[in-house]
Amino acid sequence: MTDGGSGAQPIRVLVVEDDPVAADAHVMYVGRVPGFVAVGKAHTGAEARRALERTPVDLLLLDLHLPDVHGLKLARSLRAGGHHADVIAVTSARDLAVVREGVSLGVVQYVLKPFTFATLRDRLVRYAEFRAAVGEVGGQDEVDRAIATLRAPSPAALPKGLSAPTLQRVTDALRESEEGLTAAGVAGAVGISRITARRYLEHLVDAGRAVRSPLYGQVGRPELVYRWVRESGGDRWGVTAPP
Repeated sequence: MTDGGSGAQPIRVLVVEDDPVAADAHVMYVGRVPGFVAVGKAHTGAEARRALERTPVDLLLLDLHLPDVHGLKLARSLRAGGHHADVIAVTSARDLAVVREGVSLGVVQYVLKPFTFATLRDRLVRYAEFRAAVGEVGGQDEVDRAIATLRAPSPAALPKGLSAPTLQRVTDALRESEEGLTAAGVAGAVGISRITARRYLEHLVDAGRAVRSPLYGQVGRPELVYRWVRESGGDRWGVTAPP
């Protein structure tokens, strides 16, 4: 891992994602995390295999739903073929059976879609810390600490005054609207005040889950319209500008 000019080699990442927009965003995100470099991208399992034959790779950023093979089946075949790159699975699947199966195949982290740059950055940094913990350990506590570096922290507390159930209702209302909603529109849909709706909407903007733009064509100050960040081809992954 690159460490302030220490000369260590960066962690080489192959992005495997069928959607071109998401693949380009993944490559961009990886490149923004110190100590990591995206060495290529593949849109199918077959392309991933060919890339691994050409280029040394330390980590796969692997979408599980590829057009020609399931990601876990690809990981299993790569292990059988002598490829030992670790895997961070990028998926919208929430089946715990899939998670359990992935553990035995070198899946060290899962990132659920949609996600923000900050979420992926956290997973990559934790993976780098785990890789850096080399050598023999002195006891069980050191083993536990090394493994714990891979575990994501508890979800960050919401800003004071915001609640998770209301945030979910605001999120649902926004995602269901193709044209976007104003704070007044969200307030009416959810049953909260306009001021409260704006607080939740601004929180989603800060988290990279929503964008806002002014609504012109009316008298007076333009009102803001909030839209859920969507990927082309479906609401699978939020392509957002990194913070």
